[in-house]
Amino acid sequence: MQERFDYFRAAPEPMKAMVAFENAVSGSGLERSLIELVKTRASQINGCAYCIHMHTKDARADGESEERLYLLSAWRESSLYTLRERAALEWTEALTLIAETAAPDDVYERLRAQFAEEETVKLTLLIGAINVWNRIAVGFRSQHPVVSDAA
Repeated sequence: MQERFDYFRAAPEPMKAMVAFENAVSGSGLERSLIELVKTRASQINGCAYCIHMHTKDARADGESEERLYLLSAWRESSLYTLRERAALEWTEALTLIAETAAPDDVYERLRAQFAEEETVKLTLLIGAINVWNRIAVGFRSQHPVVSDAA
């Protein structure tokens, strides 16, 4: 697969705005570990290798365990995630797959049991941002760095 073109060069002003939006939502005060789990889970659903690579690397740098990263796609079957993380991951999946889920009331209620209104908005914006990044990276075929010679 080959990158299609440099989207930052092609449309610098909108991309600067996207980076500013990303910085705002990533710096919103939500826990770093939660942010990286949400970004990674949405990226898994969207099949974005570039973003999965980036956010698992960032999560590890922030102290996330390999085990929790390995089990993220099966978080429902794992006891390694807190109720707050579970609510965020469920909301992430519901919004990432919104055409299928329509953001169900029961998912929202579990979210609201763990997140205040302001946090709910911040989390929702975070989910929106990573979904935009996934669409940019997948659509323009962004390439993640090669980390080994294994093929």
